[in-house]
Amino acid sequence: MSSLALAPPVRSRWRASPRRLAELLAGLAVFGAGEACLVASDLGNSPWSVFAQGLARQSALSVGTATIVISFAVLLLWIPLRQRPGLGTIANAVLIGLAIDATLLALPDHAPLAVRAAEVAGGIGLVAIGSALYLGAALGPGPRDGLMTGMAKHGIPVALARASIEISVLIVGWLLGGTVGVATVLFAAFIGPLVKPALQRLAVRPQASL
Repeated sequence: MSSLALAPPVRSRWRASPRRLAELLAGLAVFGAGEACLVASDLGNSPWSVFAQGLARQSALSVGTATIVISFAVLLLWIPLRQRPGLGTIANAVLIGLAIDATLLALPDHAPLAVRAAEVAGGIGLVAIGSALYLGAALGPGPRDGLMTGMAKHGIPVALARASIEISVLIVGWLLGGTVGVATVLFAAFIGPLVKPALQRLAVRPQASL
């Protein structure tokens, strides 16, 4: 038996099985809902949502629409980095913003502190699960993830790329009026440790050819 026969099948970034497509769409919806919970809590957002909220407050855009605009702006930065998008990349750029706005419409305004604290905990958990679902579908990284991995391919360590980008958008977003608070710190502390086990449990495994 040749080594080629033993190699795992290559999964296309543009052609998705029904299961991979369902996992991608579910992941993006859950991710957007989690980000919306953080925004609704008014206790602090993730760095990119701080930026989106700040942009929204300085324009006529909603937070979700601002998220979509930022996503496509980030995709332009992929060009010099020679990053390859996939179906998941485009879906990420559009659907997370739509999910944010849809979820914000359903969440209460001026909720009691206990409810807002629950929104923070639930939001971080949902973002972790959503991340694991859409990353596990392996249909291409989101705009922000691809920016970081593209920088890594050009010699910048992933951790340094992520930290420098997220700190930069956090500061710019805060200056524009985005909300930074205790939830921002909690998100930074817990999202990484939560995504890893979620990805191990939820990622779609490629089916070996017989």
